[in-house]
Amino acid sequence: MKLSLFVITLLITSISFSQRPSAKKSGKFFYENGNKMLYGGNAQEHFIINNLDLKEEQFHYGLGREMFPALINPQFETIEEADKKWMSNQRFLVAHKGNEVKAYSIKDLTRHEVVNDIIDGEPIFAAYCILADLGAVYKRNYNEKTFTFAVSGYTYFDPNVWNGLDGFILWDRETESLWWPLIDKAVSGKLKGVKLQKLEDTFWEDTTWANIKEKYPKAKILISKQDFQRPTSWKKYNDVIDIVKIYSN
Repeated sequence: MKLSLFVITLLITSISFSQRPSAKKSGKFFYENGNKMLYGGNAQEHFIINNLDLKEEQFHYGLGREMFPALINPQFETIEEADKKWMSNQRFLVAHKGNEVKAYSIKDLTRHEVVNDIIDGEPIFAAYCILADLGAVYKRNYNEKTFTFAVSGYTYFDPNVWNGLDGFILWDRETESLWWPLIDKAVSGKLKGVKLQKLEDTFWEDTTWANIKEKYPKAKILISKQDFQRPTSWKKYNDVIDIVKIYSN
């Protein structure tokens, strides 16, 4: 899995835009039991996309929604343990709130794309998309409900958004809605229209290893090359009407 994932990531970043595989042409969109579907892996992993906001012809790839190890229970090490692994100019996303500091290298986030975590008691996720060079830290709580984010296996582009670059499509496990971070909102499913919530700017930054060592000597550093057994079941939220009302545009 680790080798194949490395190869897949390398291929995704090296293939020119015009050569990226069209999800529509490769049959990733289909109908089943009266629902419009998007391929997600095995028969239990397809997405219902009856209210999809995006154009089918602008989807790329379709690798399966559990291909990338979007961490659920990330493990960390100390700066002293991690120091020999990183060069001063290597890039990290850092979340710092209360007495807690956690750092996620861009190198590792390129592999995971999403790391679900908690900082000072607040559920968050750190995310990075190498194709759009988009990295940010987001909140996971909506109206007292906590969501778990993962990677759909698709990218999407819009000529009028983010200079037309591809950006990953995420999904949440609790409603299986699809989200496009390049426009900061859910684009299908029960949560369609709900905005992604970035953690306040004062609580996270995009920085370097040298800066982390200087400013945050007690920081916890994400351990590299983690993987985990993908869950086969999880909590589902059926009543999200209030969330849609509160957090939509």
